[in-house]
Amino acid sequence: MKSSPTTYSDPPWLSITTWRYVLSGTSCMTAGAITNPIDVIKIRLQLENELSASSRGMQMFKTRYYQGFLKGMIQIAKDEGFHGLCKGMFASVVREGSYSTLRIGSYEPLKQLLGAHDVAHTPLWKKVLAGAISGSMASLVTSPIDLIKVRLQAEGKLTAGQSRRHANSFAAIRDIVRQEGPRGLLTGMSPTVQRGGIVTAAQLSSYDHTKHTILNFGLMKEGPGLHMVSSMIAGFVCAFFTSPVDVVKTRMMNQPKGEKKIYTSTLNCFIKTWRAEGIAGFYKGFIPNWMRIGPHTIITFFMFEQLRRMVGIAPI
Repeated sequence: MKSSPTTYSDPPWLSITTWRYVLSGTSCMTAGAITNPIDVIKIRLQLENELSASSRGMQMFKTRYYQGFLKGMIQIAKDEGFHGLCKGMFASVVREGSYSTLRIGSYEPLKQLLGAHDVAHTPLWKKVLAGAISGSMASLVTSPIDLIKVRLQAEGKLTAGQSRRHANSFAAIRDIVRQEGPRGLLTGMSPTVQRGGIVTAAQLSSYDHTKHTILNFGLMKEGPGLHMVSSMIAGFVCAFFTSPVDVVKTRMMNQPKGEKKIYTSTLNCFIKTWRAEGIAGFYKGFIPNWMRIGPHTIITFFMFEQLRRMVGIAPI
C-alpha cells in the first residue's frame, strides 16, 4: 500500500530552499551540542596507542588508557573535570552550523537536479550520489573548522609543566597560522572531504530510503515514530561505513607538523594504520562513534522533520 500524497502550501517569509538550509542548520547545531561529549571520547579512543604494535587485534583492549566508552568518559571527567568532555564545543557547534547546513540543505536540490521528482520512488543511487556531492562540497568549505575541533578535543590530561596546545578556538586559528602558515588550516582536508561525502551519502540516503520503503509497504505512517525508526537505522549504517575514514581523518588532523610528521598523505595513513594495527585499528572508537552518530542522526532528523512540518514544508 502506497502512502497518499499530502499537499503543502508555500512556507512563510522565505523560499523553500532557504528554509531547508535554516532548519537543517538549527537541527544539526542542537544535535552537535548535545553529542559533543561523545565526540570527545571517540577522538581520544581513535588516537590512543596510535601505530603501536600493542594495538593490533585483541591486544588493543588490554593496553588502553581509556577503557572503552563508559570508562573513558569517567576517566576524562576524573582527569579534566566536566569541562574536558566539553572541549571543542564552540568549534563543534560552528562546524555543524556551516558544514551540516550546507550538506543537508543541498541534498534535496541536488537530488532534484539528478531527476528525482517522485520522492516515494527515487532510485537509491540518486540519493547516494546527491548525498556524496553535498557532503563533499560542505566538507571542502568547512575543513578548517573541523581541524580546530579535532585539535581541541584530542588534548587530554596535561602533565606537570605541560601547557595547553591551544587556549580556545580563536587561539587555535592564530597558533596554526603562526606555526604552520595559512596552509596549516587545510591539514587533513583530503580525508575530511572523503569522510564528508561518505557520511552524507550513507546517512541521508539510508534515512530517505528506509523511510520511503516503510511508507511504500504501509508498515508505518508519516510521523515522529517513522522518523525515529528511520534515523536509528541511518545512524548505524553511517557509523559502520564511516568509521575507517573517520579514524584516518582524526589522525591526519592531529599529527604535528615538521620533522615529527607521521603521515604524508591519506593513503599513507591508511597503509600505516593497517600494517601496525590491522582492521581493528580502523574501528577504534566505533562504539562512541555509533553512539554519537546515532543520537546525532535521531535528533537532527526528528527536529528537521518537525520544524519542516511547522513551517509547511513537505517531509524528506
